[in-house]
Amino acid sequence: QVQLVESGGAMVQPGGSLRLSCAASGSISGVYIMGWYRQAPGKQREPVAIIGNGDRIDYGQSVKGRFTLSRDNAENTLYLYLQMNSLRPEDTAVYYCYAHFPPIGRTYWGQGTQVSVSS
Repeated sequence: QVQLVESGGAMVQPGGSLRLSCAASGSISGVYIMGWYRQAPGKQREPVAIIGNGDRIDYGQSVKGRFTLSRDNAENTLYLYLQMNSLRPEDTAVYYCYAHFPPIGRTYWGQGTQVSVSS
């Protein structure tokens, strides 16, 4: 079992910055894919930034050059951070932390954190 807890969502003005955090705990081992998705009202959930066991990070086209995903390991917890710069109104969405374990076919989601970009 894996627990994902997000934090950092807020309301910010266009052009502003936010940093989202995800604390992942539990049975995190072996091959995995983790990252962030987002879902805006009336739209499908879409990938924002994804990382596997290695260092390669894949970003959604609309966030490339503005968002940065990073990862840090602490005792029994893996942290994912999403640094979001130059925010736009179209970035408004609920952002979800995500973990997928292909060998066992399991996917976990956090509860989501709201990001609102508005003047």
